[in-house]
Amino acid sequence: MRIKIINPNTTWSMTEKIGACARAVAHAGTEIIAVSPAMGPVSIESHYDEALAVPGLLQEIAAGEHDGVDGYVIACFGDPGLKAARELARGPVVGIAEAAMHLASMIGSRFSVVTTLGRTIGQAWHLAEIYGMERFCANVRACELPVLELEEPGSRARERIVEECRRALDEDGSDCIVLGCAGMTDLCEHISELLGVPVIDGVAAGTKLIESLVALKLQTSKRGELARPLPKTMKGALEGFTLAG
Repeated sequence: MRIKIINPNTTWSMTEKIGACARAVAHAGTEIIAVSPAMGPVSIESHYDEALAVPGLLQEIAAGEHDGVDGYVIACFGDPGLKAARELARGPVVGIAEAAMHLASMIGSRFSVVTTLGRTIGQAWHLAEIYGMERFCANVRACELPVLELEEPGSRARERIVEECRRALDEDGSDCIVLGCAGMTDLCEHISELLGVPVIDGVAAGTKLIESLVALKLQTSKRGELARPLPKTMKGALEGFTLAG
């Protein structure tokens, strides 16, 4: 089984961390391919960043289809380009917010999302709504922590995330935590042991869900909305995205 984990930003240190966390939970026979696109933002912290990350993400999906990849995980908590990726891919594609929220709803009655910047709170709530998770999501909280600070040696990022998780449990009535950034993936076990509650990392959750879907031979449906995109000529900088008939 070959699973491609796509970090839609272009920061390779984060991609390497994401790949390591996916490999730690994957079955021994599963090959994890962790990549970043060749183009796009170094971090995704706005709708603008997210929009500009999608072309590079779709290039990686197309490359995976050529290479015979069995399934994909989009490793950004905004789940950018998820529906478009499903149109291109034969196998299943999951986003880490989608995966983490669904797993959290199965192991607790209420979860809080702890994310990076306050400006992304609205997007997390939007995803909770479209995934049918609003009734399980007690709150979305931000540490006011730029994504790339998670990559800086010696930063207080870990302490600030733990503090916000603790406040979520004390103030929101939550019984589990969803980490709202792929860059937090290596903190999951530490926070869970410290606070004594389940902490869900979307990278690990997405990896195990894709393994299960592939093992069950469940591919993306090509009937209706998620059928392959219509052949269409693209122009200018997007010429390479033209789909032949």
